[in-house]
Amino acid sequence: MVTLQNAENALKSVYLGTVTDLLNTRVNPLLTKIEQTSADVWGKEIRTAARFGINGGIGAGDEDGDLPDAYGNNYLQFVTTLKNLYGQIEISDKAIRASEDGRGAFTDLLNAELEGLLNASKFNLGRMLYGDGTGKLCSFSDSDAGVVCDNTRNLIEGLVVDVYGSSGTKKGSARITYVDRKSNKVQHDNSTLALASGDVMYVQGSKDKEITGIGALFDGTSIYGVQKSAHPFLNPYAKDVNGAIDEIVIQEAIDALENDAGSTVDFIACSQDAKYSFIDYMSSFKRNIDFTELEGGFKTISYNGLPLVYDRFVPDGCMYLLNTKAFRLHQLCDWRFLETENGKILRQNQGKPTYTATLVKYCDLICQKPNGQAKLSGIKRA
Repeated sequence: MVTLQNAENALKSVYLGTVTDLLNTRVNPLLTKIEQTSADVWGKEIRTAARFGINGGIGAGDEDGDLPDAYGNNYLQFVTTLKNLYGQIEISDKAIRASEDGRGAFTDLLNAELEGLLNASKFNLGRMLYGDGTGKLCSFSDSDAGVVCDNTRNLIEGLVVDVYGSSGTKKGSARITYVDRKSNKVQHDNSTLALASGDVMYVQGSKDKEITGIGALFDGTSIYGVQKSAHPFLNPYAKDVNGAIDEIVIQEAIDALENDAGSTVDFIACSQDAKYSFIDYMSSFKRNIDFTELEGGFKTISYNGLPLVYDRFVPDGCMYLLNTKAFRLHQLCDWRFLETENGKILRQNQGKPTYTATLVKYCDLICQKPNGQAKLSGIKRA
């Protein structure tokens, strides 16, 4: 007989391990290449020492002369707070009782709920990896066709969002019901919330609370509490291609990272139009396009043996050339269910015949070598 206690036990002992593995290895091809560690976590903060340059204690001299002076490595301390990532599933009391006499039916119920959570997490975690930590989805402006957003890559039906006005104050919340990706228009379920020019849309409750994604390396005046103006070597490589992509442009960026920062590129991520531009270039010379398979079962095209991965969350016309070994996802712990004082993970929603279970992870993404990453922008199809 299926009971609420059976559901608790199944979620803890059977599903948690599987869900954790899927969230860490099957959500995004970039995430699978980033090391996840609990090192350098101090209370609610991550404090890690990032080495730059080389040891200064080298030199040449006379046979009987003085030895070179000893100098240690150069370090900067990166500091960031642990970000709180949540995911919830909801099961109704009616659904549990309806499956009391069949474990198969109950298993299907849990599988359906967890599959929905995984799909939502795949979208949200992938978006955050390439974001800047602000949680910003898009901004709105006036056009001849009405109020439109600047891009729809971060939007999807069912997403619950907060809308802030041009003054920076919150106007309200809504759930997206339709995204018109051709005309860049958004429909939602809040009839009292009218979108206007200057509005900015964020994931519900997430404004300025998301992990420090790759976008943060290229935007802003500081990173991990360190001012870039005081340490110019923190600035990554960036180039506006302003045209079609080709091998020379890509190789120039790879060589610059290796020569100037001692960084070896092992992963390339690009937007859809940048991918098409690369395919156009290869096709123009009648050259075969190579494919490769990544950890987690992801398949993609490649450039000189490097995986070239299309990701919907890479900004339009952009290509990131990354050294993934420089990234660490520092975490207080891996994915866990929130528990009450008596160890319960299924909690009844107040005033409703439903139960929720919440997955949580406290973490943030840190790049030890920001200047070892590159961004090519302004890529267009010929």
